[in-house]
Amino acid sequence: MIRILLRYLVLFSLTFLTLSALSFSLVYLFPTEPVTTLTGITPQNLVQHEALVTQYHLDDSYLVQFAHYLGDLFNGNWGVSLFSGEPLLDEIMLALPATIELSAYAMSIVLVVGIPLGCYSGLKAYTGSDYTINSVSVVVNSVPVVWLAVIFILTFSLQFGWLPLSGRINLLFDIPSQTGFLFIDILLTDNIDTARALKDAFLHLILPTLAIAFISTAALVRITRRSVIDVLNQPYIIAARAKGLSSRQIFFRHVLRNALLPALPLLAMQITTLITNAMIVETLFSWPGIGSWLIQAIYQRDYSALRMGMLAVSTLVVMITIAIDLFNRLIDPSREKYESVTI
Repeated sequence: MIRILLRYLVLFSLTFLTLSALSFSLVYLFPTEPVTTLTGITPQNLVQHEALVTQYHLDDSYLVQFAHYLGDLFNGNWGVSLFSGEPLLDEIMLALPATIELSAYAMSIVLVVGIPLGCYSGLKAYTGSDYTINSVSVVVNSVPVVWLAVIFILTFSLQFGWLPLSGRINLLFDIPSQTGFLFIDILLTDNIDTARALKDAFLHLILPTLAIAFISTAALVRITRRSVIDVLNQPYIIAARAKGLSSRQIFFRHVLRNALLPALPLLAMQITTLITNAMIVETLFSWPGIGSWLIQAIYQRDYSALRMGMLAVSTLVVMITIAIDLFNRLIDPSREKYESVTI
């Protein structure tokens, strides 16, 4: 177990170094002076320019500069926004929880709906029900998330007026950001109608969450269906039927766990897609997450914010992917044994 953890730690460290190197190289690729991109400060005179160059070691070799850049990253000195003048670490830590919250709720829907529906489709393989579910999942998986989100807005917000159009909560509720996660912040806030605030936040959450979850759910249905069909054709399932076990016993004892094991690595790939879709949907619903923040940085040509925002998002995706793969190894010890034999 320790060897596996060390392996993943080395993998994450090398990946983070690569991402950091790419982020650092953007300093010299953006159409602004490296000192401005790196620090977020536009020098007003030659003296200030030379002082910043010396402070950030821009007159040293690239390796020395990169070493100091890594030191600043670990010390929390991520630079300053060119537009707002605020520390980038504070702005990212304010926007990132909103994206994580939106993605987490969407992933909950994906798991709760996608796995049972995929299992049912696999158990009813090559029947009318299976063809219907599989056809709908193929169509939904082909729909662009932008188009789906716009249809939701036009239908449920503008046409029927059932759900809010944008934002995380009504502006009448003054909810100070304590953790960055809205529902927790509501519970921690005094002097408000907590029940009404929670209801309003939930209504604001429905449309963006569904827009993100629809496509990933369709993908998970197809993945789970294929995995269930493969497991049902295994010899031990035939042996279980010969022993007289009921379909219910066979499913919960043998099919479910063995079908989900190969689906977990593919689920890690869906996490990446889901977070990407979440960042796109945030712009349409004015959701104050890292996606909206990055789009605003593009409009404002805030290159220092773009550089650090992309590093934060890519690092988050790598961490989640590695965590899911590690979890898969923990619940499937045979995978490690198989890899050791093959190597």
